[in-house]
Amino acid sequence: MIELQDIFSKYEQAYKKQYKISIYQEKAITAIKNCRTSFYGAHIDVCDECGKVEVSYNSCRNRHCPKCQTISKERWLDARKDELLPVKYFHAVFTVPDDLNPLIYQNKRLMYNLIFKAASETVQELSQDKKYLGGQIGITAILHTWGQNLMFHPHIHMIIPAGALTNANQWQKSKEKFFIPVKVLSKKFRGKLLHFIKENWTKLKFSGKLDYLNSEQNFKFLMNTLYEKDWVVYCKKPFKSCGHVIEYLGRYTHRVAISNNRIISLENDMITFKWRDYKDGSKLKEMTLSAIEFMRRFLLHILPTGFTKIRHYGFLGNRNKNTKLRLCQKLTGGRLKPLDKKRLSAAEIIFKISGRDITKCSCCGCSKQQYRLNQMHSNAPPARL
Repeated sequence: MIELQDIFSKYEQAYKKQYKISIYQEKAITAIKNCRTSFYGAHIDVCDECGKVEVSYNSCRNRHCPKCQTISKERWLDARKDELLPVKYFHAVFTVPDDLNPLIYQNKRLMYNLIFKAASETVQELSQDKKYLGGQIGITAILHTWGQNLMFHPHIHMIIPAGALTNANQWQKSKEKFFIPVKVLSKKFRGKLLHFIKENWTKLKFSGKLDYLNSEQNFKFLMNTLYEKDWVVYCKKPFKSCGHVIEYLGRYTHRVAISNNRIISLENDMITFKWRDYKDGSKLKEMTLSAIEFMRRFLLHILPTGFTKIRHYGFLGNRNKNTKLRLCQKLTGGRLKPLDKKRLSAAEIIFKISGRDITKCSCCGCSKQQYRLNQMHSNAPPARL
């Protein structure tokens, strides 16, 4: 099976001859192409009973590597299970016009933060209005930057419990359908984000094709054009139960731009992969790109180092989890979140997923001792990026 690792290893140098790459793109390329090789060292398992020796190479643990998301995802989901409420959950999606994409790409960290801020404040402020809910809601927000064809398409997914905590510390149940009209959400989101962008004009960088935006007059003209457009905010059908929320989050939170199982072939420097065309009835199709273009599209979605792509707001925010969230669980009859829950180990997660006990010898089933080798490549970067 062709993997992303194979493509990066084979075409990295050819790609660099055509395109400049950022520091964090360089780190991602290095991590993906060297994942589970001697570059990151290894560990040796020795059976106490039969003496069998097994050598396993370490993973890169980079969040953009399709091989390295399982353990992080399972740990994250395990923590979220204790924060669920026995209510319906809504799924809202905030998108921005394509006209903003070049500006966002040249200013990723700042613009992604502004999109998070605009979307979260939009929902939180409207939910406080007694016309809709009249209380504080909880939000889990996830940034995605890609479409199925790997083109740049930044948008925010929000998972929101169907209700709010009022100022009187009562649970206010929401309507069956989404509690805020999407047109109201769209207009407020548009106004907030454009306001934030204008506030930060002097911090934004404009180069190449965007050099004209260094002129305040041109910048204002673009902003006025965007005010006149209808922005797309939509709400999907509510989840049937808490279990469906976890199932959804498991698919979306730690997803990378493309998984290895979507890559079909690599022939004559051309890569074919599967994609779903949502504009054509969600039909599953195949797309073929040159290896260089495939890499270019994938690298569009590498996040700045240290950027947080999953955020929590309202009573799901970190400062409220042990107070307001626990109150919401009591008011709705939910399971109280343990305060001292033990974190799952990697071995426990692997056993949970595959049924394989990696602490036991695969030959005789007895316990084994693990010895860690040092990194085998002196110039290797830190494992976690």
